[in-house]
Parts: sequence; C-alpha cells; structure tokens
Amino acid sequence: MKKSEIYLSVKKLENAVKSLKEAVSIAQTDLEKDGTIQRFEFTVELLWKTLKTILLYNGVECNNPRTCIKEAFRNRIIEDDEILLDMLEDRNVSTCMYDEITSVEIFERIKNVYSDILENITKSIQSGIK
Repeated sequence: MKKSEIYLSVKKLENAVKSLKEAVSIAQTDLEKDGTIQRFEFTVELLWKTLKTILLYNGVECNNPRTCIKEAFRNRIIEDDEILLDMLEDRNVSTCMYDEITSVEIFERIKNVYSDILENITKSIQSGIK
C-alpha cells in the first residue's frame, strides 16, 4: 500500500462531498432530491473505502463498512463513529427499498446534518495525512 493511494482516495472523497453539497443546495424537485440521495450513497461508499485504505496503510485490516468505521474510530482517524453508522444505515435503507416518506426523511438528514459532517470529516482526514 502506497501513501499516494491515500491521497487519491481522499481526493475522490473530497470531490464526492463537494458534489453532494452542490446537489443539496439546489435540490427542489423529487427527481433532484433522489439524485442527491444517490450522491449521498456514493459519498458514504467512498468514505468507508477511504477509511479502509488509511487503516490498511497503518496495518489494520477491515472488510466491511461497519468494521472500517469502528476501526477508524478506535484508531482516532474519526472522532464520532455513531453518526457515520447512522449514515451507513440510511445509505443501506435508501439503496434497498424506496418509499416516499423514508426518502424525504433521508434527504432532510442529508441536507441538515450529513453533508456538513461529511465535509468536516473529509477535512479532518486531510489534515491528519499531511
């Protein structure tokens, strides 16, 4: 594992977070909100894979999102694992089933909570690898 892989992974995550925040800021229609949820799903996927890359570089193996989040918290890469586990749960719900009420609830959490937290986590990870 090369350190450059961490930088590339973090850069992809940074771009995904920017894209998510852009979508959140303009989403008005149901279609735009659905697209925002899809960007959220993609961003959460990149987040746990970025954590996996960092952990592997540091000699810690993890093979699934939940374990990687827990290990990242244990290794002080992230400060709060519970909110990331909440995001993971919402990502899983949004990819496995669709109903309008759940979709609205998840979009509101993305807009009002998750997008800022993802941005802060990304910045924190970036500062930790420099």
